[in-house]
Formats: sequence, C-alpha cells, structure tokens
Amino acid sequence: MAEMGSKGVTAGKIASNVQKKLTRAQEKVLQKLGKADETKDEQFEQCVQNFNKQLNEGTRLQKDLRTYLASVKAMHEASRKLNECLQEVYEPDWPGRDEANKIAENNDLLWMDYHQKLVDQALLTMDTYLGQFPDIKSRIAKRGRKLVDYDSARHHYESLQVAKKKDEVKIAKAEEELIKAQKVFEEMNVDLQEELPSLWNSRVGFYVNTFQSIAGLEENFHKEMSKLNQNLHDVLVSLEKQHGSNTFMVKAQPRKKTKLFSRLRRKKNSDNASAKGNKSPSPPPDSSPAATPEIRVNHDPEPASAATPGAALPKSPSQPAEASEVAGGTQPAAGAQEPGESAASEAASNSLPAVVVETFSAAVNGTVEGGNGTVRLDLPPGFMFKVQAQHDYTATDTDELQLKAGDVVLVIPFQNPEEQDEGWLMGVKESDWNQHKDLEKCRGVFPENFTERVQ
Repeated sequence: MAEMGSKGVTAGKIASNVQKKLTRAQEKVLQKLGKADETKDEQFEQCVQNFNKQLNEGTRLQKDLRTYLASVKAMHEASRKLNECLQEVYEPDWPGRDEANKIAENNDLLWMDYHQKLVDQALLTMDTYLGQFPDIKSRIAKRGRKLVDYDSARHHYESLQVAKKKDEVKIAKAEEELIKAQKVFEEMNVDLQEELPSLWNSRVGFYVNTFQSIAGLEENFHKEMSKLNQNLHDVLVSLEKQHGSNTFMVKAQPRKKTKLFSRLRRKKNSDNASAKGNKSPSPPPDSSPAATPEIRVNHDPEPASAATPGAALPKSPSQPAEASEVAGGTQPAAGAQEPGESAASEAASNSLPAVVVETFSAAVNGTVEGGNGTVRLDLPPGFMFKVQAQHDYTATDTDELQLKAGDVVLVIPFQNPEEQDEGWLMGVKESDWNQHKDLEKCRGVFPENFTERVQ
C-alpha cells in the first residue's frame, strides 16, 4: 500500500507538472498572439541584460586567464630546458660553474612560485566569482516561469468574473490560486531585484582586485628574475675574462672549386705564348678575357696634333663591314671628335670588336647606353650592387679580397658562372676602383656572410 501511495504521489506530481507546462505554453501562445496581456518589468529586464553581459565578460576573462597561465607554464618549461643546456655545456674547470647551477635552480623555483601564486590569487578567485552565476541564472529562469503562472491565474480569475453564468465556488478557487501564484512570484522577484544590481556593481571591485594581483605578481617576478639574470651575466663576464683569447670569429664558407684567377692566369699565359710563336696572330675569340681590353676615357683635352684631321676610325680586322655599319653607322672624322678622346684609343680600336668600338665612340659624353639603360663609366662593367664589410677578412689566396670592417665593395658578376662557389661573391673594393680603374688588378672574391648589402 505504501508503494502504491508513493507511486500515486509520484504520478500525481508528474500529472501536475505536465498540466503546468501545458498551461504555461498556452499562456505564452496567447500572449504572443496579443490575446492576453503580459506583465512586464523593464527595470528587471535591464538587470537581466546586465547579468548576461557580466557573465559573458567573466567567462571570457576566465578563459584568457587560463591561456595566460598556460603560457607562463610553457615559458617555465622553455627556461628550464635552456638552463639545463647551459649546465651541460658549462665545463667543470670553468669558473662560476656552481654559481651558474645555483642560478638555474633559483630560476626554476621562481617560475614555479609565480605560476602557483597566479593560480591562488587570480584563477581560483575568478572561479569563485563565476561560481555564483549558475544559481542566479537558474533563479531568473524560474522567476520567468512563475510570472507566466501568475499571468495565467490572473487571466483565469478575470475570465470567471466576467462570465455570464458565475460560479462562486470556481471564482473563489481561482482567486485562491491567483493569490498563491502572486505570492510565489513576488518573493522570487524581490530577492532578484536586490541581488542583480548588487552583483552588477561588484564587478568593478572584482576586476580591480584581479588585475592588481596579476600586475603585482608579475612585477615582483620580473624583479627577482632580473636579479638572477644579472648574476648570470656577471658569472659569464668572469668566464669571458679568463678565456678572452678564444673569442668567436665569423668564418667564411669553404671554397670547393679551383681558384678562379689561377685558371684565368694560366689561360692568359697560354694565349700570350701562342701569340709570341705566331707572327700573324688571329684576334682572340669574343668569349676570352683578352677579347675585351680595358677602355679608359681621358677627360683632359689633348693637343689637336694628337689626332689626324679627316681620318676616320679604322675598322677592326675582325669586324665585318655590315657590323660596322649597324653598330656605329658612318664613323665621324677624328677632327670632329670631342677633346676627351685620346690618340691611343684610335690605335686600340684596331683590335676591338665592333660592339666595343661603338661603346668607345659613345663614351665621349661620359655614359654608355646599355641594354638596361645608361651605364655609368665610373662604375666597373657589369656592376650589380654595393655591399659593406661588417667584419675583417684576411685573404687566404691571391684571388681573394682583403677586407676591413667598413670597406665598400662593388659587386660584379663572375665571367663564368660555374666558377662561383656558394656563399662567395666577385667584386672590387670601391677605393681600389676609384684609384686604379683596373678590374684585372683589383677584383677578387670574398665571403658574402662578412658583408651587408647597402645599395
């Protein structure tokens, strides 16, 4: 019987809850259709909006604080591994080994203390702060349901009162239910009307305390860490003083190929020997280094007797007539040339290819028109860009440049790209070029990692 009674009570509660849900659903539908008025409290609705905003802000702050703590933990782990590496490379006979190990231990303890204090004074406080929101949120939802019950009871009582055939018993019962629903609603409403504004105003003090705690902990942490870093710096300075002669030097990448100028000199010597054995040597091929002799333009005027009036520039033996006409057109008379040309250039043109003769002819104005625009004659042929030496470099072979920090080098291409080693460039120091204007004498290779591009 007891079980049946228990089951009956349970069944009765279920039926009652189902009936309440149906009544609330019906009331909400009528309110949305405008067939029943709805009790509204704009002040309370504003409190609810503030509550939801406060909850979202607190949830975001909690999430970001956890991310911050995860970052602190990751930094702690990275710092610990870095100190372990220092302890491994610090040899036993080096001074300050014990001090360095002690600093590493204190560093580890400082990170652990910082992380734990952040958890205690910030994260746990944040969790406690947000812990009150779920209960209040549940009470707000319950208050909304009780408001619908109150409206439903009020509408039912009003409908019985305006009915044509009045039933006093039903009216009395409806009035009793209305008073009961109103009492339950008002009790919950009054409590929330007091708590929500108080909770909203408390956010300022909570944010202030939280961020003050974080800022204070971080400030103390960095102060203590700064002391440890200064101690480690002093230990390493002491180590450097005892081993100052073993300063780390920047090294160039190794060169794997045969030295460039050695091959060029052997080839040039071979060409000269062949020329001496043959009284009527043929012009060297255009691709050989000797095929493009140095061209100098003397900007000082020379006597008129240096050039024969009315004489034209002779054609190179290797220059066909068509190439001469295409390259330079009809050559002007020597007497019409500018004073900057020298008689030596006329003799040199006898062994120059057509393109070089044309280049020399155009050089009287101080520039030469190249494929990419005007080429300045005060820069070496093929000039690409400038670099400045950042470190001293001692040449280890005759084809390498000797560099001092601050030297400016004019970079030029290799005549044969296959000669270039990885990490090495070809160039001529700007000071040497301005003084000699002689690539054969001044150019050389140098390590790229010793320099920095400036233009």
